[in-house]
Amino acid sequence: MASPASLISYDSDGSETRISSMQKLGKGEPVDNDEFETWMKSKQLLKPDDQLDLTEAELGEEIPKLLSTENRHLPRNLVVYDFREGAFLPVPPPENTITLLEFEGTSIHKDTDEAKEQISRKGTDELNVTLDKPKETLADDQEETKKPDTPETGDGEEGERDEDEADGEGEGQEQEEEVQAPQEEEAPKKKLTNQFNFCERAALTIANPSRSVDTQTIPPPRSTFGASVLQWVIYDSYIEDYAQQQREKEREKEKKPGLQRRDEKSRKDEKAKQAEEFNKRYLQACQIIERMVNQNIYDEIAQDYRYWEDPSDEFREEEGTLLPLWKFSYEKTKKMCVTDLCFNTLYYDLFAVCFGTLDFMKQNAEGAVCLFTIKNPSFPDYRIATESGAMCCDIHPKYPYLIAIGLYDGNVIVYNLQVGTKDPVYISHGVNGKHAECVWEIKWGPDMQDGEINFFSVSADGKVFNWVLMQNKLAITTIISLFLDIDQVSGPDGSALRLKGCGTCMVFHPHNPEIFLVGTEEGFIFKCSTAYSSKYLMTYYAHYLPVHRMDYNKFNSNIFASCSGDWRVKIWEDMRPEPLFIFDLGSSVGDVKWAPYSSTVFAAVTTEGKVFVFDLNVNKYKAICTQAIVSKRKNKLSRLAFNQKLPFIIVGDDK
Repeated sequence: MASPASLISYDSDGSETRISSMQKLGKGEPVDNDEFETWMKSKQLLKPDDQLDLTEAELGEEIPKLLSTENRHLPRNLVVYDFREGAFLPVPPPENTITLLEFEGTSIHKDTDEAKEQISRKGTDELNVTLDKPKETLADDQEETKKPDTPETGDGEEGERDEDEADGEGEGQEQEEEVQAPQEEEAPKKKLTNQFNFCERAALTIANPSRSVDTQTIPPPRSTFGASVLQWVIYDSYIEDYAQQQREKEREKEKKPGLQRRDEKSRKDEKAKQAEEFNKRYLQACQIIERMVNQNIYDEIAQDYRYWEDPSDEFREEEGTLLPLWKFSYEKTKKMCVTDLCFNTLYYDLFAVCFGTLDFMKQNAEGAVCLFTIKNPSFPDYRIATESGAMCCDIHPKYPYLIAIGLYDGNVIVYNLQVGTKDPVYISHGVNGKHAECVWEIKWGPDMQDGEINFFSVSADGKVFNWVLMQNKLAITTIISLFLDIDQVSGPDGSALRLKGCGTCMVFHPHNPEIFLVGTEEGFIFKCSTAYSSKYLMTYYAHYLPVHRMDYNKFNSNIFASCSGDWRVKIWEDMRPEPLFIFDLGSSVGDVKWAPYSSTVFAAVTTEGKVFVFDLNVNKYKAICTQAIVSKRKNKLSRLAFNQKLPFIIVGDDK
C-alpha cells in the first residue's frame, strides 16, 4: 500500500507545517505522489518572465493603507506681492472642501430677515408678536422713567423734585414720540404685485366687444349730369383736346425759346449719363462672363502655369525648358512692336504692354497701351490710344491705378485707370515742356517731402527730366544733361561744343532712390545722382553699341546687368570699371532681367527669337535654357519681364 500524500505549507513566520492526507479515487484506492504533484503543477499561476521575484518575507509584509480627509492637491504657502509694503505677504490657505453637488433651493428659514419681510408682505399676523411690543411693557417703561435715580430724603429736595417733574414731563413727551415712531415704521408693508405674472388680453378666451366709431365729414359737392354718348361726339371731343394741346405748346415756345433748348440739352446729357452708367454695369457683367469662359477654355494651361514640372528634368543635368502658355494679342496693334512690358504692383496677374515701333523709318501715326490679365488672354481689360507711338510705361508702386507713358514725340502722359482711359489726367504741352526726342524709359520716383507724386524720364535728347504732378499741370525740372567725357568739338562758327549722349535706358538703385544709372547710344553707362547734376559718380565704358536695358539684382544691390546691340550681356559690380561676367548670345540683345526669386538667375531675349535663361550657381559659362519662341525670319523679340510672385515670364515681339 502506498504512503499517503503529504502537503507542506509555510506560515507567515516561516514555520513549516506538514499535513498528511489521503484521497481516495473511485473504489477507495489511494492517490500516488506523482499524480498529486502533477495536479499541483496544473494549479500554478502563469507569470510573465519579467515579473519581479519577491521573497516570502516580502510577500508576507503588511502594507498599511490610511484614509485621510486632507486634500493633497491644495496649493500651499501662497503669497501675494504688496506694492505698498514692497514685499510678499502670505495668503490664507483655501478651504479643504470639495463641492461635488450644489443645488440652490427656494426654502427660507422663518427666523431670517428675508422670511420675516415676506411674511409681512403677505399680510399675516405671525410677526406681530415679535415686531410690536405689548402695552404692558410700554407702561412699565414709562413708570421706570418717572422714578428718580435717588431716594426721597428731606424737604430741601422738593425744589429739585419739582424741577425733575418738569423735566420728566418733557422727557415723557419725547419718550412717547420715540415709542410711537418705531410703531409707525414697523407697520406691515403692502403686498407688491408680481410684474412677471402678466397675460395679454388677446390670449384670453373672453372676446373683445366690438365698438363702432362714427366720423362726420363734409360731403363733397354733387351734381346731376345726363347726356347721350355718340360716335361723332367722341370724335369732336378728341379733336378739341388735341387743338388745345397744340395751342399750349405754341404759347410755351413763344414765352421761353432759350430755356427749352437748355432743357433739351440737359435731358440729352442726363440720358447719355444714364446710358453710360448702364453700359459700365453691362460691360462689367460681360467681362466676368468672358473671364469664366476663358478660364474654362484654358483650364489646362491655368493649371500648368502654377504647378507644371517637366519630368524630363531628372534625366538632364544643368538644363531646363520653358513651357509656352498663352498668346496675348489685340487686333488694332497687330502690326506694332512691343516696346515695353510692366507688371502691376498690386495685382500680380495684370500687366501693361506698350505698342509702338522701333523702326524709325516707318513710324506709325498712333500707338497704344493695353493692360492684359491672365484671367482673360483673349482681350485686354484696359485700352489706351495715344497720338504717337508709346515707347515706355511704368505703374506707380503705391498707387497702382496711375500709369505714366512716354511717347515717341517726346511727350509724357499720365492716366488714372479709376477715372477712365479716354482722356489723360496729365499731359505735357509746349516746346519747352517736353523732350525734344523720343522718350526711351520712364520711372516713378518716391514721393517728395510735400507729398507730391513725381516721376523721371530719359530721352534721346540727352536729358533726364523730373516731372511733378501739380494740381492742374505737370512741373518739369532738368535733373542732368548727359554730356560725353570726350574733348570738345569746334563748331561751324569756331566755338567749342560739348557733345551730348543719347539716353536709351534708366534704372534706379533699389535702396537709395537718389542714385540711378543711365545707358546711352554710345555704349556708356553713367552713374548719376538726383542731388546734383554737375558730375557723374561713375562712368562705365560698357558696350560698343547702344545700351538697350539695365537691371539691378533683387538680392544684392551692388550687382547689375546690362545688354546691348553688340550681342553681349554683362554683369557689373558697383564702382568697378570691369565687368564680372560677359555672355555672347550671337545676336542683338533686346532686354535683360534678374529673377525675383533667385540672386543668380537672369534671362535675356534676342532678335533671333530666342530666350536665354542663365543660372550662375549652376553654370557660369552658358545658359541652362535656350528656347526659340518665334521664328527668327518673321519676328524679333524685343522685351522681357518676370512675374513677381509666380515662376513665369512674359515676352514681347515686334509684331
